[in-house]
Amino acid sequence: MHDYQRPPTLHRYGHRSELELALALGQFRLTPATNCLTLSFSRAWDRKLFDLFAPADSCLIIHNTEEFGERLHRAVQRALPSWAGIDGAVEYGVRAALGAAFTKTAPEANEQEWLFAWRAMHAQLSLNPLTVKIGPLANFAELRDRDTYLA
Repeated sequence: MHDYQRPPTLHRYGHRSELELALALGQFRLTPATNCLTLSFSRAWDRKLFDLFAPADSCLIIHNTEEFGERLHRAVQRALPSWAGIDGAVEYGVRAALGAAFTKTAPEANEQEWLFAWRAMHAQLSLNPLTVKIGPLANFAELRDRDTYLA
């Protein structure tokens, strides 16, 4: 049995300019992967992840993951009404119950990835990258620089 409750915080490592747009506008780019459009976060605040996701210089930390997830799913549903969305923990070294998009190799486990994914309900729909805006996140998110790492 798997627990699909969202973690208490989500972390997106990346360029400050991209993450500033995420904080101010709730702007995120969904990218194609394994027949889905995806948006990836980490469940971990870990200095090593700045290097893993290089050239990351900042981290967007989402503190209200429930509100964030619901707003994100609503925005994608408006943009892609014929798509089904799900989010959950990526599983490492085993086939994930949620499918191939949620499956990675055991050596990638330090990513502690939480993945949002959307799949087209009709095979003929294209997998083009999509930018969505879910509104400002400042009331429940923050941006931290690599230099202000606290652990």
